[in-house]
Amino acid sequence: MIPGAQEYDVDIEIDPAERERLLSVTPEDVSGPSELSFARNVFVPLTTACRYTCTYCTYYDPPGQASLLSPEEVREICREGADAGCTEALLTFGDDPDDRYDAVHAQLAEWGHDSIHTYLREACEIALEEGLLPHANPGDQTHEQMAAVADVNASMGVMLETTADVRAHSGSRRKEPAQRLATIRTAGELGVPFTTGILVGIGEDWQDRAESLLAIRALHERYGHVQEVIVQPVSPNERWDREPPSLETMRRTVAMARAGLPEEIAVQVPPNLARTRELLDCGVDDLGGVSPVTDDHVNPDYAWPALDELRAIADEAGVPLRERLPVYERYVEGGWLDEPVLEAIRARDAAGERFRTVLGGSTI
Repeated sequence: MIPGAQEYDVDIEIDPAERERLLSVTPEDVSGPSELSFARNVFVPLTTACRYTCTYCTYYDPPGQASLLSPEEVREICREGADAGCTEALLTFGDDPDDRYDAVHAQLAEWGHDSIHTYLREACEIALEEGLLPHANPGDQTHEQMAAVADVNASMGVMLETTADVRAHSGSRRKEPAQRLATIRTAGELGVPFTTGILVGIGEDWQDRAESLLAIRALHERYGHVQEVIVQPVSPNERWDREPPSLETMRRTVAMARAGLPEEIAVQVPPNLARTRELLDCGVDDLGGVSPVTDDHVNPDYAWPALDELRAIADEAGVPLRERLPVYERYVEGGWLDEPVLEAIRARDAAGERFRTVLGGSTI
């Protein structure tokens, strides 16, 4: 049983036959992409406060050291991203900061907010005003918290990471896999296009990887809202000194994801963290959000590749490189989005900036 399943009312059953099928998948069982896509984003780290202390994570800061962007700083970052041609404002923060973060709560109250979640709405509205499409990644949210920001987001996301109970999540404020799944379910109930993914190398085993992918698939089959699944290797940093997963492990895991997920769900690997060229034939079709402006604040030791590098990856694979929005086309056309986001997309359409194909160094 998935840890915490009863507490969070998660009713996902893993089919043993499907699990065994995925465990037998190899890279030879899948095909490479017909094209590669990416989004041009600007990273807005709303706060580094987090209730969790996962041992592989460098994003969170302890109480007394956590940062909190002001509305003016949010606007400045978004404006810089818009000027650089970005389409997405990636708004992140650690999971719901607990009571230890006195300074963060006091500052939010001074700005008229009772939680980071109500402040998130203001930040999304700022992004829209600056011509960017918000993609909020705020960790676990209740139905009420997500509903309060769903209409001002083009898409949202949270990494499932794993359905396993791993030591890397241990401690008095441990991360529960079932709570993550409940958040993904909430997005489906609210009709929010969603990004999730798994972390590879945090103590999970092959069965856990297969079950994590099948759990994501089960929720997508129920709601149709998962647009992409990230297969991300955990990377060494100042808090995590273990060896990253091998190339062979990543190749097999990516192939499992492609074989286990519906065709409409993109399989994504982050090009600043993974050996992307050597994974493409395993079913990768998306390179995620890449910023020409800001660092990857979750993985600050690993710089985003330049657009020329993404072109080179696509050229080597012999496929086109397409720039996309943070929300996939089928959700735009399918009536999933609310008016604030649709208005921003219409503005991009009017300017001829909605989608671009980048091939061989030219933009078409």
